[in-house]
Amino acid sequence: MVDHRPDPDALLGWVQSQQERSGPRLKIFFGYAPGVGKTYAMLESARRLRRDGRDVVAGCVVTHGRAETAELLEGLESLPARQLEHRGTRLEEFDLDAALARRPEILLLDELAHTNAPGSAHPKRWHDVLDLLDAGIEVHTTLNVQHVDSLNHVIAQITGVRVRETVPDALLERADELELVDLSPDELLVRLREGRVYVPEQAQRALEQFFRRGNLLALRELTLRRAAERVDQDMEAWRRERNIQATWPATERVLACVGPAPSSAQVVRAARRLASRLGAPWYAVYAGETDSLSPGDLSRTRLEDHLALAESLGAEVSRLSGVHSGAEILRFARSRNVTRIVLGRPGGSRILRSPLRELIRGAGEIELHLIPAESARTGNVGWQRAQQGARRLLRLVLFALPLVHPEKIDLRGVGRTLLILAAATLLGLAGGSWLALPDVALIYLFAVVLCAILFGRGASLAASLLAVAGYNYFFIPPVHTFHIDSSRHLLTFSVLFATGILGSLLVERLRRREQDAVAREERTAAFYALSRDLAGVTEVGRCAQVMARHAAECFGGQAVVLMANAAGQLEPLGRSAEDLSLSEQEEGLADWTHQHGRPAGSGTDTLPGLPCLCHPLRRGERVFAVLLLRQGAWDSLDREGRRFLAAWVRQAGLLLERALLAQEAREAGVRAQTEELRSSLLSAVSHDLRTPLAVITAAATTLRENGGRLEPATGRELLETICGESLRMERLVGNLLDMMRLESGGLVPKREWAALEEILGSVLDRLDARLAGRQLDRQVPEDLPLIQVDPVLVEQVLWNLLDNACRYTPAGSPLEIQARSRGDALEISVLDRGPGLPTDQPARVFDKFWRGVSQPGGTGLGLSICRGIVQAHGGTLRAANRPGGGAEFTLTLPVGEPPAGAAQDEQEEESA
Repeated sequence: MVDHRPDPDALLGWVQSQQERSGPRLKIFFGYAPGVGKTYAMLESARRLRRDGRDVVAGCVVTHGRAETAELLEGLESLPARQLEHRGTRLEEFDLDAALARRPEILLLDELAHTNAPGSAHPKRWHDVLDLLDAGIEVHTTLNVQHVDSLNHVIAQITGVRVRETVPDALLERADELELVDLSPDELLVRLREGRVYVPEQAQRALEQFFRRGNLLALRELTLRRAAERVDQDMEAWRRERNIQATWPATERVLACVGPAPSSAQVVRAARRLASRLGAPWYAVYAGETDSLSPGDLSRTRLEDHLALAESLGAEVSRLSGVHSGAEILRFARSRNVTRIVLGRPGGSRILRSPLRELIRGAGEIELHLIPAESARTGNVGWQRAQQGARRLLRLVLFALPLVHPEKIDLRGVGRTLLILAAATLLGLAGGSWLALPDVALIYLFAVVLCAILFGRGASLAASLLAVAGYNYFFIPPVHTFHIDSSRHLLTFSVLFATGILGSLLVERLRRREQDAVAREERTAAFYALSRDLAGVTEVGRCAQVMARHAAECFGGQAVVLMANAAGQLEPLGRSAEDLSLSEQEEGLADWTHQHGRPAGSGTDTLPGLPCLCHPLRRGERVFAVLLLRQGAWDSLDREGRRFLAAWVRQAGLLLERALLAQEAREAGVRAQTEELRSSLLSAVSHDLRTPLAVITAAATTLRENGGRLEPATGRELLETICGESLRMERLVGNLLDMMRLESGGLVPKREWAALEEILGSVLDRLDARLAGRQLDRQVPEDLPLIQVDPVLVEQVLWNLLDNACRYTPAGSPLEIQARSRGDALEISVLDRGPGLPTDQPARVFDKFWRGVSQPGGTGLGLSICRGIVQAHGGTLRAANRPGGGAEFTLTLPVGEPPAGAAQDEQEEESA
């Protein structure tokens, strides 16, 4: 029963394609060279559309001075060009904003690959086309084949001219219609000589360089092939949408049927020659269950070699599974619109339902090409048939006998098989007259099936042979002999033997499938473990280390991840073992993989003799790292294992690329923060330094110009102003230098034992003028312990805190200084009765460059520097609002145990 229902995936793709086609259309007039008539054809089509009542507007049409093209442009609405100035030259460009504002139904936009002038909305015209399509405007445009991005290097090889303006292939695939505009090269050359393409001077240069007849012929062929590919894609899309199963021989496609037979290599090469002569794509498929082929069998090895050969010759390789291989091959062929199937001719024709018979019956319009084996072309036919019969018998014996693979024999299973057969024989003998011969045969049959289930192929075959022998020797008259007096017992023997073989086949297949399921589960677990362990890793070195460890666990041996540095040289970034080092050969192999972007080493076509394997890790089209595996199980991987290795490497590369992007994002954030800090610093410095400089300059200028005429009091006031602003500037510069030292980690306290009373006394002496008129309440006990600090830095902290209190509180407002011992720490508080701190964000006062709204000018660095100095001493600095109004700044410094000498000196000073 053939299911003619449409494929759900194909139906979903058809629905999506219909949704995409419902949007604005893109039509490209495609040619192989300038002058073939693309613009002319576009304008002719536009005039027809305008006569049909469509709203057509010319956005940008280049006539190149051709009169016939300009005539077609007359009568069509044209958008005015946008005027741009570039290096003193006035340029005219397409006005995208005007087109979006006009919103015509169809817009004509010539030269899709054109590069826009600087100052335009986009660097390329095809970017403008994408904006127009997104806005719902249908676009008609022109394009030459030399501007197709994927053909750029081919055009350069043919013509010797590298075209700089290209259009991505994705835009051609996005086009709803590709109209070919063709002209013979001879006629194009005539038009060029007549000046109908370029002006005479340009035409002569073009004839000598690009417009040579050979170049034009090659370009025309590329254009026709590209247009034919597009037509073929449209036809295939139409067949998929309509679920058409019949083959349409519009273009040739070749399919090679590959198997483990030695003649499959001839089939592959014959299909390649046929596809090459027809200029057609070709496929290579294997239809069958690989479960019946064990990894070590010669047949499976040959099958993998044949598939690899087909892939190396350019075929698209697929594996098909199903009960009827012929039907699966036909289904695949019709889904690819295959016109010719190439397969090897089988050695015999007595199989009732062979794949060849299925193909002959169901091929219909598909041609079948039978390739005879080399041995069938020469020699005697009778001798060949005898050889075939002998080979079949030998294959049966080799398949049945596990002795061809001694390492697969389970001696314990064979021994248990003997015990089970002995038990069956004893049971039959014990039954005596109660059991008839068919009953004994059923007992042996049960024993054979049990051995097949429990012990596999070898035990099942041995059980079959022993069951037949035991049944004949002990129960078939004449007993105790192997003589058979009646042929009717042969059927029983055949059933016993066939049951053993079929049971072994089924058990072997189930075990193979179990092994495949376990292998798939292990591979899925490997992917999951890799993704899980790297999910939260954003550091590149750590990511490479985890990747190398997983590679070593998954594939065995040792693994190294090498990444290119800024100079393009590979450096080991992650190792599965810390003491792992690379030899000179391995480093050279990794460099080759990095440069060429292909796997190299054992199992590849490049240096297969080296005991290591290198796989590239890509970032887009660029190789940014290499995974090197050494001394692992990957050396014996089959084709599926190699695919798993490639998939694992791709997944690992994506995770490593993600970590690299995260690192780049962090570095970009740090650079942005540094730039913001620099800008804030320059802004604050330029403003805050300019004010005292202006005051100093004004006062000094006044003294210089009017010094003799000023009163003494005024002169002294100006001098005090100069000194005060100079001190203010010195304080600002000092704060900036201190902040730079804090940021760079260069601020290291020079600790010594000191008394708080001495430090506080020095601070109050420096602030004597600022504290004039204020009440200062000092609550500093005399028995405070010594502290091991940098006295100069701590003095600067207390000076800044008291200076801020004086600056930000009303004149005459009282201040308080409190000090107390708290266990192994000393707390010092500076309190005022000013306006206090912002209630919503009091902690921000310690941020760099932050200043409250009500605060006077300054850089906003003083409190930030204070906190940095206190933290450098291992202490803390906090700020809070006081009950009843005002602010409280409390710094905590560790005390520690003073040395005996310092304590004795302190006692002597107190006694004195």
